[in-house]
Amino acid sequence: MLVDIHNHILPGLDDGPKSIEEAVLLATNAVDNGITHIIATPHHHNGRYINSPSIVIEAVAKLNKELLKKDIPVKILPGQEVYFYNSILEDLENDLLTLANSGKYLLIELPRNHFPISTFETLYQIQLRGYTPIIVHPERNTVLRKDKQKIYDLVNKGSLVQITASTLIGLQGRNLKKYTIDLLKHNLVHFISSDAHHYVNRPFLLNDAYQHVRKKFSENQVTYYNENAKHVILGTGFQPMLPISFK
Repeated sequence: MLVDIHNHILPGLDDGPKSIEEAVLLATNAVDNGITHIIATPHHHNGRYINSPSIVIEAVAKLNKELLKKDIPVKILPGQEVYFYNSILEDLENDLLTLANSGKYLLIELPRNHFPISTFETLYQIQLRGYTPIIVHPERNTVLRKDKQKIYDLVNKGSLVQITASTLIGLQGRNLKKYTIDLLKHNLVHFISSDAHHYVNRPFLLNDAYQHVRKKFSENQVTYYNENAKHVILGTGFQPMLPISFK
C-alpha cells in the first residue's frame, strides 16, 4: 500500500487534468510509481478555485468508476488543498474536507510571499477543534525559506509538514533541494507527496523521491513517511519523530 496525499488528479476542477482522459493517464502514471491510493486534493479558496466537498466527492466517484472500467488498480479518495484564507475557521465544519474524508487531517497551503500573522493562532484553533493541520510545500513560502526555525515552531506546536517529491529530487533547483533535505535532517517532514498535475509536465514522482530518501537516509525513513500517509487515510494519529531546532 503506497499512498499519495497531495495531487490534482481530478479533471476540470483546477489546474490539473482538463479531461477524464488526461486524468486516466495521470492515474496510470501513479500506478507506474507503485501508488495504490491517491487522495485527490483540488485547490480550494486560493483566489482562483472553489471546490466544495460535494463537488470533490462527486468527481472522485466519477473517476473511480472510469478507472474500474479500464482496470487501472488505484483508488481515489477525496480531499482539498485548502488555502489559508480569512474565514477558514468559520468554514471548518461545513465547507472544508479532511483528507480521505476521515475527519482528522486538513491539508493547508500558506501564501507564497508572506506568512500571515494569524497563522499560529489559526492553526492552534484548528487543532482545538480536533483536526491536525498539514502544511504543504513550505519550500514555496519565501518567509519559511529564509527562516527555517519557523517550521520548527509550527511542528513543535502540533502541525505536520509535507514536501513535494520533485523538489526533493532536485527538479526545482539545487537550493530548494538542499532546503528540503535540511528539513528532513531536522525531522520536520512527515509526508512526501507528488503534487502531481499532469502525466507529462508534473507527474507522480513519489517513487523517485522515496529512492532518494532510501539512498541519503534509510529504508526506515521511507517506511516512516508511507506509514504516516496510511494514518491519514485511516484518520488515526501517529507519533512524529522529535523535531530538531535550527537554533
